[in-house]
Amino acid sequence: MAETGSQRQIIRLVGVYDADSTIRGELAYWVAARLGRAHCALCEITHGRARERAEWSAGRAGLPVPFDTYHRNDQPATVRSATADIAPCVVAETDAGIVTLLGPADLEACGGSVDQLVEAVETAVIETSLAWPGESST
Repeated sequence: MAETGSQRQIIRLVGVYDADSTIRGELAYWVAARLGRAHCALCEITHGRARERAEWSAGRAGLPVPFDTYHRNDQPATVRSATADIAPCVVAETDAGIVTLLGPADLEACGGSVDQLVEAVETAVIETSLAWPGESST
């Protein structure tokens, strides 16, 4: 394994929902999701019917870096560019740029589970040779 000094350090995680943050966008997604016409695997993991899930709050708090979420229309330009505007997704913002960790299929494979999302992120961090803050090489 590379030494920590040469590994890209994670500053924060960013999740992008496959929905827009406007009132109209939120309402349209909510209705379409109930009718089976829209689906966002990240929304399924982080939110219940109307609000953020307590399990998500706890899972996010247990990560060693902040995990911020955005919608398609309000995501940072650097994230949009790095992911080619694909949503939903989870990326790591590192000291050397953006690294995509999970795409739509990866998030779908989590089956709505916060624990599965955290495990998938941790696996992707290892597979992409990233380092959490303060992590030392072994």
